Amino acid sequence: MDHGTLVAGQAVFNPGFATASVLALITFGVHTFARPLLASRELPTASLWLNYFTWHMATVMLLIMAGGFGWAASAPEAFDVAVLLMLMAAAFSPLCIWVAIKGGIAPWRFPASWLFLLILAAGLWGARIGHWL
Repeated sequence: MDHGTLVAGQAVFNPGFATASVLALITFGVHTFARPLLASRELPTASLWLNYFTWHMATVMLLIMAGGFGWAASAPEAFDVAVLLMLMAAAFSPLCIWVAIKGGIAPWRFPASWLFLLILAAGLWGARIGHWL
């Protein structure tokens, strides 16, 4: 699949994927500095530590998303990585909205719901620039 024409010696930059990378870093920041789950004393010990584990999985995943989109911003051969990350963002945003509604919380109070949507939008912009759409 052709993701744009490269001229020898020409620097490649995809602002859509770069924006998705920055948004993933912002999401990482929001996620990292939110109130820690370990402060809860209402959860059973196993649930508490399972939540702690998944919290850190999300932290690592957000850093990988930022890195993957950053790579795709400067390397057309990483286009497929950006597609995978867009699919992940497309799944995470409605999942977050569903969890918020299920918990009786307004979805806009969960920053991840709209931050993942913004990451997806920036990724789609980058895919358009990469001549995929």
